[in-house]
Amino acid sequence: MTTRILFVCLGNICRSPTAEGVVRQLAGARPVLVDSCGTSDWHLGEPPCPQMVRAAAARGYDISGLRARQLVAEDFDRFDMIVGMDRENIARIEALRPKGAGTPVRLFTDFAPETGMDHVPDAYYTHDYEGALTLIEACARGLLRHLDGA
Repeated sequence: MTTRILFVCLGNICRSPTAEGVVRQLAGARPVLVDSCGTSDWHLGEPPCPQMVRAAAARGYDISGLRARQLVAEDFDRFDMIVGMDRENIARIEALRPKGAGTPVRLFTDFAPETGMDHVPDAYYTHDYEGALTLIEACARGLLRHLDGA
């Protein structure tokens, strides 16, 4: 059975599309379907920010074809898990949760406690694209271990 995972950040042009691309590639043959979106409508239809596209490409991840979209209530029906990049994202996701929707919402860094991080910093503001990507890779590996039952 395919596990459907939605990654969420603020604008869907940095962290969440990177998580989508990294998990998609690292998942290999696992039955995982991934997507990403933002809680805001600031960048609808735009590609990921060029600096993150370059950082991801340098490590072999192609996120250039992704386009930003906004989280909608129907996402709670379409996905088995929704993963936020920070606690503010989690709060906004929960505010959109339809009554009775049981879809689990998780913080991405919960899958990589060894990093000591409680959120994925927004590289769009910090300009640390390499650091964000390294953390996203660690979280992605932890998420995949979780899905594998480890």
